[in-house]
Amino acid sequence: MVKTAIRPNQTWPDSPPVTQRAKLFRIYNHYRVVISLMLVALLFIDPVNFDTRFRMLDYYQAGVVTYFALNSFIAMIMLAGMQPNQRHITFSVLLDILIMHGLLLTSTGITNGLANLVIVSVAAGNILTPSRMGTFYAALAAICSLGISSWAVLAWDESGDDIVRAGSLGILYFAAAFILQNISRRMVRSEALATSRARSIAELEQINRQIIQRMRTGILVLDRFGQIRMANAAAEELLFGAQTEKPDGSDRGRHLPQQLRLGLEDWLKDPARRTEPFQASPTSPLLQVNFTQLHQERGDHILVFIDDMSKVTQQAQQMKLASLGRLTAGIAHEIRNPLGAISHAAQLMEESHHLDKSDQQMLDIIRRHSRRVNGIIENVLDLSRRRVASSELLDVALWLREFRDEYLQTQDNESQPSTEIKLELDTNIPQARFDKSQIEQVLVNLCDNGLRYSEQQTGKRTIELHAGPTADGERAYLDVHDIGPGIPPDQRSSIFEPFFTTDKSGTGLGLYLARELCEANQAHLSLVEDDKPGCCFRITFAHPGRMI
Repeated sequence: MVKTAIRPNQTWPDSPPVTQRAKLFRIYNHYRVVISLMLVALLFIDPVNFDTRFRMLDYYQAGVVTYFALNSFIAMIMLAGMQPNQRHITFSVLLDILIMHGLLLTSTGITNGLANLVIVSVAAGNILTPSRMGTFYAALAAICSLGISSWAVLAWDESGDDIVRAGSLGILYFAAAFILQNISRRMVRSEALATSRARSIAELEQINRQIIQRMRTGILVLDRFGQIRMANAAAEELLFGAQTEKPDGSDRGRHLPQQLRLGLEDWLKDPARRTEPFQASPTSPLLQVNFTQLHQERGDHILVFIDDMSKVTQQAQQMKLASLGRLTAGIAHEIRNPLGAISHAAQLMEESHHLDKSDQQMLDIIRRHSRRVNGIIENVLDLSRRRVASSELLDVALWLREFRDEYLQTQDNESQPSTEIKLELDTNIPQARFDKSQIEQVLVNLCDNGLRYSEQQTGKRTIELHAGPTADGERAYLDVHDIGPGIPPDQRSSIFEPFFTTDKSGTGLGLYLARELCEANQAHLSLVEDDKPGCCFRITFAHPGRMI
């Protein structure tokens, strides 16, 4: 059989933890100081009768004073910062048992009330070290008590009842030892189990917090007044465009966006009502929120789920494109053939030598509107034929420099003014995940529009491209700013609608197709309102870690 030795600083099996054991020993030492102080005080009470009642008064007084001095010294060094180990505790309990029996021997014997204090010492020893050492304390106390009683019978002709009384005390010592060992072990195991469960709960809480923080679904916890109590990183990004770290980990004091507050008020009036999608800001994606009571019984907290509609929009677009493909096939057959016949007839009429000026004007109208209708059909066909986005992670600054150089090469035309594209790049621009060809198609559309309107307003073909990080520092954005006449406020909400245009020669599908392509890449195209002249369109790219 292998025996395990317990080193002085090692904890006994099933013993209290080190910090708790030190705390219990401090309490026990305070008790010893109080008891020894009381024993010293009793020396000054009725000293005349001490000679008749005490067997060895001088030794008793010296023992009491020594016991008080020893306990006071231990108390002072513990106040100075000494941490008692198992060896100190064992030595103190053994010393208490021996000193108490020495005082019993020098006083009136086992009948003295000090015998009850031995039970306390044995009990304390079994609480501090609930092991075989605790049984040894009880055995030592029982042997000492029987020894004192036997010595009294032999040396001082005391009654044999003292031996019986000592045997009864021995039984009490062992009973106290076994009971307290069992209780202490149960308490230690229960505390260890509670500590383990508390640690597991803390770990689970930390894991849940990390999961919630890393979720792409925004989560808010509101009080009944609509104040934000907690928000994860996705909610901060979707609602406020940035993640704000709070010192206490809470988000108290933040105010809900106006659209979300109105949706909350409507939901509180009618919980069965579904909130309409909204945008927290002009540059944010379309959001869908759902409300629920966090505590059904108390009802004092509201849990809000915020979903980015980009993926849902992308899926809906795939279904829409499938339907649009079937529709455009019919359009190509039913419209383009008659349109081609009309154009061909107009060309044949132009060859006639009998056309007057009014007929020529009518032919110009026919050709112009035929080209416009054909352009609309081509745009719709391009939208229906568009392939699924094949995204890749790209360096926005490097890609933008290459695009600028390639685009300027296509603008070399002596019949129009020189083209100028100013490029401004911020530092620490995050990478972006998108389909390069599709985003280039969007950017070509925006640049063409910006150059055209800038030339109309100022005579200069000038635009500015500005790329930088969003407020949270995790996504990239690209601004296309022109110096044209701008868009009137009453038309800004309609510019992305299909077939809406402010140019008589336009089809009204350019910005609509541009936004559709951005949504297919989980990016967002928006009109930014600023104090500068002209228009500013912003492409906010998707998070680089988000897979399309």
